[in-house]
This record gives sequence, C-alpha cells and structure tokens, in this order.
Amino acid sequence: MENKSYLVQMDMNGVKTGKTIVNGQCLNGTEVNGKVAHDTKLYVSVNGSLYPAKAKSRRQRWEVKPSEMANNTLNPIRAIVDGMKLTPNQDKPMISLSIGDPTVFGNLPTDDAVLQAMKDAIDSQKFNGYAPSVGYLKSRQAVANFYSCPEAPLEAEDVILTSGCSQAIDLAISVLCNPGDNILVPCPGFSLYKTLAVSMGIQVKLYNLLPEKSWEINLQHMESLIDERTSCLIVTNPSNPCGSVFSKEHLLKILKVASRHCVPILADEIYNNMVFPGSHCPSIASLSSDVPILSCGGLAKRWLVPGWRMGWILIHDRNEIFGSEIRQGLVKLSQRILGACTIVQGALESILNNTPQSFYNNTICFLKCNSEICFNELSTVPGLCPIMPSGAMYLMVGIDMDHFPDFKNDVDFTERLVTEQSVFCLPASAFEYPNFFRIVVTVPEEMMVEACGRIREFCQRHYRPSSRDSNDLDQ
Repeated sequence: MENKSYLVQMDMNGVKTGKTIVNGQCLNGTEVNGKVAHDTKLYVSVNGSLYPAKAKSRRQRWEVKPSEMANNTLNPIRAIVDGMKLTPNQDKPMISLSIGDPTVFGNLPTDDAVLQAMKDAIDSQKFNGYAPSVGYLKSRQAVANFYSCPEAPLEAEDVILTSGCSQAIDLAISVLCNPGDNILVPCPGFSLYKTLAVSMGIQVKLYNLLPEKSWEINLQHMESLIDERTSCLIVTNPSNPCGSVFSKEHLLKILKVASRHCVPILADEIYNNMVFPGSHCPSIASLSSDVPILSCGGLAKRWLVPGWRMGWILIHDRNEIFGSEIRQGLVKLSQRILGACTIVQGALESILNNTPQSFYNNTICFLKCNSEICFNELSTVPGLCPIMPSGAMYLMVGIDMDHFPDFKNDVDFTERLVTEQSVFCLPASAFEYPNFFRIVVTVPEEMMVEACGRIREFCQRHYRPSSRDSNDLDQ
C-alpha cells in the first residue's frame, strides 16, 4: 500500500511549489536536507526543514453554535420573570419590591466615609493599573484584620479578592467541584448557586428549609442527600430570600453533619452582620473545629454599594484539610479575569476602618422597621402568611392558594398583582419554592405602606372562603 504525503516548498521569492512524496521518496527523487515525510499529510519546507502544515477547513457553510456551558446556563429568576406578562395598572405608579438592590430608590445612600475613601483612592493615582489577580496584599490584609477573631484567625494569605460576592461563589464552587459531583443548596435559596453549578455539569440537590421554624434547615433531609459525590454544602446565613438568621446552636448542628460526612462548607455570608437587634449571627467558621470553610462576602449589601463589585473569599482551614492545593486552585481561577477593581481595592482599607458604626446601625434600624410594617400589615390579610425576618433585606409571604382559585400558582398570583395594583413581588418559584412570594424591604417607608395597602386590596378582591370555613360559620 502506497504511503503518500505532500511537500510544499517556498523559494526565496515566497513562491510555493508542491511535490508529492510516495513511500518516503519525492516523485522527482529529491529530499529536503535528507528528510522526507512518511505519512499522508501536508508539509511546509522552511529554510530546508519540514513542518506539518495546517489542514484547510472542510466546512462547507457557517455553523457557529453556543457552547454547552452557555446553553446550560440559566438563571431561574430570569426564566420565570421573563415569561411573565407584566403590564402595570396605568392608574397606579409602579412599586417594585422584587430587586435585591438597596440603591434603587435612593433612600439608602452609602456613608460619606465610604465615598471619601473612593475619592482618595482615585486622587492618589496609585490604583490605575493591574493588581495581583488575588488582590493587593494591603487590601487583603485589611479584610483579614476586619474579619479575624480568636476562634477563626485570618491572615492576608487567607483572603482572595473578587469581582463581587457572585464571583467569590463562582470561584468557590469551581475549586471544590468537578463535573458529575453534587452540591447541597438551600430551598428556598439564592438562584445563582444553581445557575453556576449546572453550567459546570454539577448536580444540585436541594435541602429543605422549614418556614414554621423561621426557615431553619431540615437537618435530617439535608443529611439524607449526602453521598460519595457530594463536594460542597452551601449555607446561606443570613438568608436570601428568607431574611432568616441561624442561631449558634443551629449552626453547630449543621457543622456536625458536615463533619460526620467530611463535606466542606461554602458559607454565603454577604449579609454578615446585617442582623436585627435581638438576634446574633456568628460566622460559621468561628464555630468550626474541623470543617474547612470558604466564606464568601463583599461590600455590596452592608455598605450599600452593589455596583462597585468588590467581594472576597475567606479561607478557613485551621486543620490543613484544604491544604495548599485548594489555595493554589483559587489563585489559578482568579487569574482568569485578573482580579477585582483596583480603585475599590485601594479604598478598601479606609472603607473597612473608617465607616462609622452609626451608619450600620441606621441601616439595620430602617430594615427592621420596614420589615415590621410589612409583617404587621400582611399578617391580617386573609390568605397570606408572612414570616418575620431577623436580618438581611427580605421577607417571605406564604399564599394559601386554596383561597385564591382565580390563580394557578404564585407566578400567576404575582403577575395579576402587577396588572391590577402595579406592585411587583418576586414569586418564590424563582427560588424553587412555590406558593410564596418575596418582598424586598429596602423601599422608602411610605412606599412600603402603600404597597401593603394595595396587596390587601388585591387579596380582598380575590379571596374565597373554603367550604370548611363556610361550614364553621354555619355551626
């Protein structure tokens, strides 16, 4: 059997000439510096040496398709909201209680000290270039100092700065999980966890939260989901979308489950210290004796600057379970986008050290007051069951769908609420938890009162007593 290849030579004038080589011999009997090709490939001779030539594309038409990762990326909130028919009542101004952005209405500005820190960083002209992908050492040390405690000490090397808390979560999942692994995610829970995991070929297992216990974790259910491919347990505290805050005792029980099955924890603590008076919210790392934890946080919510995109990962690994490999993995992953905004990094030390406690207190006071207004108003609305939060910026409201036969589900309910009352609440199906809706409590107080009044009017119009209620009245 003949073994053919083809030789393309280029002369001094750049003119290409072709030769066919059969069984190692050129058809004209010449070789190039004694070298011939021994397979059926195209070669190029450059200065007397043979190099494999790039084969021409055999595509006959354009066919550019999105990657599997892109096709597998889906935000459940967008999937639901984009399909809703949202046509507000023209006679009533729109009140949106759906977006977890505390800056939307302008009533919750950040502190002047935070703004001054940014101005100083810009004026210094020191932070206009690239920083190390994991962040400036001084900025990382500032975060370490701010969050370090005797029970969970931190150094600069334990901090990775990221482009917002969402990137911190992305890096944490990416470094801990492989395609085919599974992660445990709260239900209801922040939709980004699933968006990121599924796009990477990681299975999401939802563990239940208990509304009747202020959204504590159903520990038995959570533990039943763990198997040999479980690579990460996500704990969100305080919670989005629930506004719940886990007690120290409950956090210790979570750690026992993780320790028993040797599963590391990804702690989403973006709402860390956004806790109403009367509640206490220790970081889960401060309670862990053996479970390694990647804690994700950032400036977005507590400092009311989500658009500044400054987040971080705190690596808690006192027993060296993560070791150097996880740390090196995070460094490598951080190099994909070359780090967080340098201007904000330059301002970070001042932001953390100079923001007055009164700013934090005022924010918490406002959120608690608005939550109480919302809870008290909706508690007396037939067919609704609000659950009072203990922190963060959200309140969940249950819908007794049996009393609202006009609607198929929570999506239909909230869609019609927009149509009739121009109030937009996020249906909790977006958090994989039907028959609830989430309210963001960052709107101005008068707007919260108005919105609750409209929700009451809407429910009164559509509420229907059940047959059991009618029988009780007859008796």
